[in-house]
Amino acid sequence: MAFIKLQFRPGLNRNVTNYSNEGGWYDADKVRFFSGLPQKIGGWVKQTTQQFNGVCRQMMNYVTSFVDNLLVMGTNSKLYIEVGGIIYNITPIRATYTTTATDNCFATTDTSTTVTVTIVAHGGNTGDTVSFTGAVAVGGVPADDLNKDHVIDVIDVDTFVITVTTPATSTVAAGGGTSIIASFEIAPGNKLLVQGYGWGTGTYGRSYWGLGSTVPVDLPQRDWWLDNFDNDVVATIRNGPIYYWERGTNPDVSAALNNRAVLLSSLSGATDVPTIAMQTLVSQNDKHLLAFGCTPYGGGDPDLLLIRWSNQDEPKNWTPEVTNSAGFIRVSRGSRIVRALATRQEILVWTEGQLYSLQFLGTTDVFSLQELADNISMLSPRGCVAVNNQVYWMGHDKFYAYTGAIQTLPCSVREYVFTDLNYTQADQIICGTNEGYNEIWWFYPSNSSNWNDRYVVYNHLEEIWYYGTMERTAWLDSPLRDFPQAVTTGQNVADGNIFFQEYGVDADGTAMESYIQSSDFDLSDGDQFMLSKRIIPDLNFSESEAAEPEVNFQVRPRNFPGSTFQSDVSDSANVVETSVGVYTDQIFLRARARQMALKISSDGLGVKWQLGSPRIDVRPDGRR
Repeated sequence: MAFIKLQFRPGLNRNVTNYSNEGGWYDADKVRFFSGLPQKIGGWVKQTTQQFNGVCRQMMNYVTSFVDNLLVMGTNSKLYIEVGGIIYNITPIRATYTTTATDNCFATTDTSTTVTVTIVAHGGNTGDTVSFTGAVAVGGVPADDLNKDHVIDVIDVDTFVITVTTPATSTVAAGGGTSIIASFEIAPGNKLLVQGYGWGTGTYGRSYWGLGSTVPVDLPQRDWWLDNFDNDVVATIRNGPIYYWERGTNPDVSAALNNRAVLLSSLSGATDVPTIAMQTLVSQNDKHLLAFGCTPYGGGDPDLLLIRWSNQDEPKNWTPEVTNSAGFIRVSRGSRIVRALATRQEILVWTEGQLYSLQFLGTTDVFSLQELADNISMLSPRGCVAVNNQVYWMGHDKFYAYTGAIQTLPCSVREYVFTDLNYTQADQIICGTNEGYNEIWWFYPSNSSNWNDRYVVYNHLEEIWYYGTMERTAWLDSPLRDFPQAVTTGQNVADGNIFFQEYGVDADGTAMESYIQSSDFDLSDGDQFMLSKRIIPDLNFSESEAAEPEVNFQVRPRNFPGSTFQSDVSDSANVVETSVGVYTDQIFLRARARQMALKISSDGLGVKWQLGSPRIDVRPDGRR
């Protein structure tokens, strides 16, 4: 008998038929290619047991001059900083009420955990968060139950209710003392794009401004843009205000972590700060804070093509003067700026159909703007990433790369990805790197989901593609952390978790299912049937944590490209499925067919595998 060594091209190919991709891989989930060979991806585990509230879509990691390793996170409802495994709430405060507005503002009902709060003209909406301090026990409800964060349910302009843990033991009409401070956080935004009706559903001048009481308009998801200015944080709500969190000079960061971010315009000495910006970022080389798609100098409605910047080393001074470097420039074409991304030598600026290069000049003009490409697209503001001085992004129907020139990135799974993508929720698409494996990951919502549930990966070293299923709303591969950080929050889940990715081999303590299936390959030329009775597997389990790791090894015979895989046990060409472990030296089977495919899968706890080059014996077995 003759043994055939089965060697397949790395990467998946879904742009052609199964049979025409002979010698390649056709389908997979949670499998990557390393040195050209398929292996199960790494697992993940919760970084901390503490959860955050809302859907997080951006993280930013930096180390201060005091050696604080800070992870900043923006969700649709909160702004957080994680340090040392503890998550701190730095969400800006919209309004603070003190005496006499809050004197004895609590009312309890016997046996109920619902507490009514009366604060005249509180300005809150259902779902907002308020925190109380200084309250004393009321009607049997302990002070600790009152003096913390609460999500409110509004009754009217003067009253709302909160829910406490301890039921009241008596009915009290008004109590809590006269030292109560009530701090209302900024209102949360949408978890995902939704539709609203009527005038006032958006900001005037935006594409989602209301068109009338019966015409639905898109209300976008809440996004943050995060960057650090030296030790401090600049946090901007997309198409919203610019906030600033100051680290301060105290060597102990804990004092600053109890402070909230504030409006940049509220800082002492702030001048002409844009009230609204699509995005902000810090040009780290020259220390300018830039705002894109922002309100112009002197005020007015946002100019969606305007770029403004502060004075050098002064993020709160935006007044252009002869003696400083603050200024502005306007993109010449397009209707709005979609994204700005800082790279080593320039800042790339995308509109809906153009790409520009913004460069620091160091002259009186400060910055210059040059068009790099026309007739391109960017599907999601977060769908781009810079890797090794090159930039990759996801367009409306293709992937792009910028290496000094724009090029369309060849993609062997292009049709598979773009025909199964929920374009309505395209703003959810995120992009990040996994540099340990030379990978760029895009997470996107499939046609059957309103949330990111799939991923596609480009290995920029081996120039191959693969994909799979995974729910992630944000991803950050920071060299300042030991593992990539990722987060996820489901549609009906209030709280989310931070995960270490590429940690272990399991999915946060549960078994991770993974598989890869080859395209069909001929067993001989022409219409000759071939009979196979034995396979010699080639698998590596060296990184497994299980005592006896196994994979499921499946041989899938087929006689014609259009036929189904044979599964009838009475047929001589039936699917053969068996377990393969560390010490499995050969597999005995009986499979008679013209062509065949292999499928390797695992669903066991603690299993990590890599496939090598299995061999199969075949011999001629007639033509019928």
